[in-house]
Amino acid sequence: MGIFAHPDDEALAAGGVLAQHAAAGARTAVVTATWTPGTHRAEELAHALDALGAGSPRLLGYADHQVPESAPEQPRLCDAPLDEAIGRIVAHLREFQPDIVISHDPTGASGHPDHIRTHQIAVLAAHAAGIAELHPQAGPAWTPSSLWLCAYPAAGAQPLGDLVATAGKRLRTVPDEMITTAVDVRPWIDRKQEAILAHRSEVARARSLPALLAGLPEQDRANILATEWFICYDLDPGRVPGHRVQDLPRPATEGA
Repeated sequence: MGIFAHPDDEALAAGGVLAQHAAAGARTAVVTATWTPGTHRAEELAHALDALGAGSPRLLGYADHQVPESAPEQPRLCDAPLDEAIGRIVAHLREFQPDIVISHDPTGASGHPDHIRTHQIAVLAAHAAGIAELHPQAGPAWTPSSLWLCAYPAAGAQPLGDLVATAGKRLRTVPDEMITTAVDVRPWIDRKQEAILAHRSEVARARSLPALLAGLPEQDRANILATEWFICYDLDPGRVPGHRVQDLPRPATEGA
């Protein structure tokens, strides 16, 4: 199960891994913290998830930090009570019972406040979901086996950083040694690209990452998107809490 801030984050950060697991027959799903059903970005998200085999949108319905119309009359994600937001994700985790949880790393890649807040909420929810005394109204306790934080290594992600810089932005990276796992997603690159381009309103925004990628020759775009990087932690209570793991579990029929 992926837990991301905005529609399009799922495809950009982990679209290849989601498609990989879906293609192998695993159940996959994505929780998106902002935007509400009925908005154009929710519709685009549905198309993207269909391309990735990740089910229907699961929207928490908070407002994007910079786009109030994303969720009229709802609080911005960063303003929502922390425990409330955690409880809502715990409910999704306990209902879907994923083996793997994927979310943003602490930098949020772009430094966007919603990315950073979603990282905080997802990490806390992944731990809280396994503690029956927390959020008992959200269903029986369930502990995922591992938590995978999408991150960009300083050296390995240089081509993406260079692309982002053309729009006057900066890709927030982590030291290469912090990365525990790099996944070659070339076999699923077509699905990943289809999912990114499904976010048509973002492709139409000149300085957005989907727009920058869409403007590249297809092979150049594929080269930039071919690897996904993660900082991975073992959540299994039978092992050392927070132990870093280095191999992505093989796609199976368990939820992801």
